[in-house]
Amino acid sequence: MAKSTDVRPVIKIRSTAGTGYTYVTRKNRRTNPDRIVLRKYDPMVRRHVDFREDR
Repeated sequence: MAKSTDVRPVIKIRSTAGTGYTYVTRKNRRTNPDRIVLRKYDPMVRRHVDFREDR
């Protein structure tokens, strides 16, 4: 089981299109201490949109 102080925690990124679609990924807490924003495909709206880290 991963600790809460793990260097690479599992995070959820949620679509900004308002569809509620999420991806699950890992991030390096040392190089990206802030919330990340990735541009990924949202199949609900059938286009690429920004996905923001959800806590």
